[in-house]
Amino acid sequence: MCKGNANLIIQGKRIIKLAQKKEDALNTQFKNTILITVDVEDWFQVENFKPYISFADWTDKEIRVEKNTYSLLDFFAKSKIKATFFILGWIAERIPQLVQAIHSQGHEVASHGYNHKLCLQQPTKDLKKDLVTSKNLLESIINFPVYGYRAPSFSINNNTLQLIEECGYLYDSSFNSFGMNKRYGQIDSPSNDKKGIASQFSDSLYELPISNIKFGKRIFPWGGGGYFRLIPLPLFNKGVQYILKKEQAYLFYLHPWEIDLKQPIVKEASKLFKFRHYVNLDKTLSKLSTLIQSLKQCQFTTCYQYLESLNLTPNTQ
Repeated sequence: MCKGNANLIIQGKRIIKLAQKKEDALNTQFKNTILITVDVEDWFQVENFKPYISFADWTDKEIRVEKNTYSLLDFFAKSKIKATFFILGWIAERIPQLVQAIHSQGHEVASHGYNHKLCLQQPTKDLKKDLVTSKNLLESIINFPVYGYRAPSFSINNNTLQLIEECGYLYDSSFNSFGMNKRYGQIDSPSNDKKGIASQFSDSLYELPISNIKFGKRIFPWGGGGYFRLIPLPLFNKGVQYILKKEQAYLFYLHPWEIDLKQPIVKEASKLFKFRHYVNLDKTLSKLSTLIQSLKQCQFTTCYQYLESLNLTPNTQ
């Protein structure tokens, strides 16, 4: 009798353990997903400063992106987060060890183009060269495929997406629906063939848009960057929760220079551009840390891993 009871107890424990595993798997499956993305460019390469700092002057400027990106890597390691880094080819060519460090720590390496020229201002031939060159460069550094692309200043249209596909990318993450910034490009309404926040542009290209809030016909920028630094955190957090309730996923972006208080001041820049660039730099990391803490019940993943979870990558289709 005692032996029978012992067997029942053992069997019961096994059943409970199996049930717990199934429950954990279901919980993971239905968790909200956060995609943290980083546009790896330096303080002198931003679009707002182009009237004051030419491409020819880049080599004369202090490179601060390496230190700032390593600080982000340390922050992500402590937070146990994997992110997607969209890296400029110009940076990768000069600091290949940084690209290798990003990859070796389990983050995704993706392309941000080579020299931060807006896609919509480049002839097709030049843009195609930029897309191919940056992708090949990154792949040669990490000896691993590069699947994703983000256009400088989100400057895309349908023709750009077609070129991105032709150059061998699996996904683009450039569409920002906030229409008040004239640099941001526009694409046709996403197809009905949508999984999560991923829209299928064609048979082999997906779009992962920046997360914004839509109320009626109005769009409010909620994906990160300067908007994250400007909007009070309690309000920003409520907006993220609103997006998660609707989409079950949230895509956030930032730049390494946004955590750099000691970066040079571009004195010639207009007051508006200075405000947009330098506002609340001292609060970026602490705000991000608090935001991540408030989202600790969510799963954090890279862009490719997100597509993989939706069975939208070549090895899952």
